[in-house]
Amino acid sequence: MISQAVSPSVRKGAAVAGIAGMLVLAGCSGAADAEDPPADSGTSTDSGSGTGSYTDGTYTAEGSYQTPETVEQISVTLTLEGGVVTDVEVTGDPQARETEQYQGQFIAGIAEEVEGRPIDELDVSRVAGSSLTSGGFNAAVEDIKDQAAA
Repeated sequence: MISQAVSPSVRKGAAVAGIAGMLVLAGCSGAADAEDPPADSGTSTDSGSGTGSYTDGTYTAEGSYQTPETVEQISVTLTLEGGVVTDVEVTGDPQARETEQYQGQFIAGIAEEVEGRPIDELDVSRVAGSSLTSGGFNAAVEDIKDQAAA
């Protein structure tokens, strides 16, 4: 048997990395989510932000998010009228087969979740069983808010 001494700091670092990896993977167990989305709308009001003033128009921004396999990107286009989302379009270029499935579900369900809502109230957490894509969407919405700020 071969034995090698490992320092306590290396063991602690490996333990932290292992726990972080488990947490990432735990958030990706989408089989049940894809078939049985939650009853809530998937959006919530961010009570910490004030209502801004936005210039009407159509704005596009990119958002990225981490999956267990890759970093994925989506493009979000929102049309605003009076600070309310009147149209949304999301496109993606999935790098992994599973991502293609989840992005497709997200894209198919996002309009129902955000159209007719004030942009300041958008904080999407899950759409049609897809939870990771929402991180990229929310990042793009923040960029759009900056672009549209009057």
